[in-house]
Amino acid sequence: MGVSEDNVRGLVLAMSSSIFIGLSFIVKKKGLQKAGANGVRAGSGGFSYLYEPIWWVGMLTMILGEVANFAAYAFAPAILVTPLGALSIIVSAVLAHFMLNEKLHIFGVLGCILCVVGSVSIVLHAPREKDIVSVKEVWSLATEPGFVTYSCLVLFLVAFLIVQLVPRYGQTHMLVYVGICSLMGSLTVMSVKAVSIALKLTFSGMNQFVYYQTWFFAATVAFCCVMQINYLNKALDTFNTAVISPVYYVMFTTFTICASMIMFKDWDSQNASQIVTEICGFITILSGTFLLHKTMDTGYEKPPPLPPPANSL
Repeated sequence: MGVSEDNVRGLVLAMSSSIFIGLSFIVKKKGLQKAGANGVRAGSGGFSYLYEPIWWVGMLTMILGEVANFAAYAFAPAILVTPLGALSIIVSAVLAHFMLNEKLHIFGVLGCILCVVGSVSIVLHAPREKDIVSVKEVWSLATEPGFVTYSCLVLFLVAFLIVQLVPRYGQTHMLVYVGICSLMGSLTVMSVKAVSIALKLTFSGMNQFVYYQTWFFAATVAFCCVMQINYLNKALDTFNTAVISPVYYVMFTTFTICASMIMFKDWDSQNASQIVTEICGFITILSGTFLLHKTMDTGYEKPPPLPPPANSL
């Protein structure tokens, strides 16, 4: 199956998002270093970086990246867009090598190559985006028994983690916080995709904001994002970022692909060979991601903390 025109648009937007977000972490780090040299460092509780123009350039770059990522879901299936978030890690690692004089070890280079190879495999075999002419079609998909069951299971697991496990194990077991973020993240992406489709249709002349379904999806995005940010901050404040990032990427991407497969039935139009190739591409990206983060822990080099993938929220 060839790459469709919409998939190409989604691919370009997803890659642009990764470039902007990967660049933003380097630019913001430059701003943090400059602010730290003249005032209290952010790690020590200082906020002098807010007065550094270069830090705000980095923040603007990140916002542009998130907007591009949001738009990508309007054109391409989540199974294509979400795994490509790993490319932001490559961008950050490579730019850190040249702009921050932080050496990228051979294992880091190998990790970058694996991420690229895995991404190419997914892009070449990604399913075509379904033609949707109304947000009501997305609502129909979201209210089918399969996805309703998945959503109820996610909400039950999240409630169980928050009520039962967070008080007991939140400070000692990383998977408690990361599990909440990843589960809610899968619902976030499905709702983001619905809102993106609504916006695309609205801009083409078919106003979708006259339907209550659009506002429901938008409210779901806001609620899920708040939940994710809250518990991701708890995780980052409690555990090592170098460990959190790859584990969160794996869990978030896995749950998102499962949710997309259930709701949009991405694999219905594909044969077994294409599906297996996509899975192998995803596993290859995971391997590259872990290698990139492993170089942070082994002492071979000291790059800046690598960012979460582009579509982690």
